[in-house]
Amino acid sequence: MSLWNDFNDAQTNANVIPKGTLAKVRMTIRPGGFDDPAQGWTGGYAKRASTGAVYLDAEYTVLEGPYAKRKIWSLIGLYSPNGPNWANMGRSLVRGMLNSSRGISDKDNSAQAQAARRINGFADLDGIEFIARIDVGKDSSGEERNEIKSAVMPDHRDYAQLMGHGAAPMAPGSPHAPQSAPPAPQPQTPTPTQGHGAPAQHGQSTQTPAAPGFSGRPSWAE
Repeated sequence: MSLWNDFNDAQTNANVIPKGTLAKVRMTIRPGGFDDPAQGWTGGYAKRASTGAVYLDAEYTVLEGPYAKRKIWSLIGLYSPNGPNWANMGRSLVRGMLNSSRGISDKDNSAQAQAARRINGFADLDGIEFIARIDVGKDSSGEERNEIKSAVMPDHRDYAQLMGHGAAPMAPGSPHAPQSAPPAPQPQTPTPTQGHGAPAQHGQSTQTPAAPGFSGRPSWAE
């Protein structure tokens, strides 16, 4: 049967990047105008929902390969009135981003590594480039959407290739290229902040970004 006569094998949402794809991304934060200096939330980067939850509204742009220029939107939790889980997930994601961006092993607890995991403020995260593991979730309408919940760190066998100039995203199950040495950690000496969590989703311009109504937030974080 012709491709244009039988649509049973057509993808239901061709805009979704396959779950588990690894890609180099750049994160930018869409400012929300909410500050709480006591928590280290300054610069107007955080957003506060009507529920009282506070988060970073992150936009990720895939930098290289077949998905280059694709965008993914998601939220990074800073605070939820329902408990610490969402903020802890946000902090874990930001730690992974910093490790990935700055070439630090998650197992490295040296003074240099600890300094590299500190930021002066959310401005340090705006524009950060790292290797992301792309996930697939559901939006508020139940439609599939891409998300970013974790970063790939130097210990991963594909890290060096993906961080290299011109490297393409690595699809799930694809063969692994030989790894060269990961980039050396970049010394950082910022001052620690008290409450940092940091930025995920969309196709070229066909997926729907997280709405101002906080649609990307899990229900338990409201």
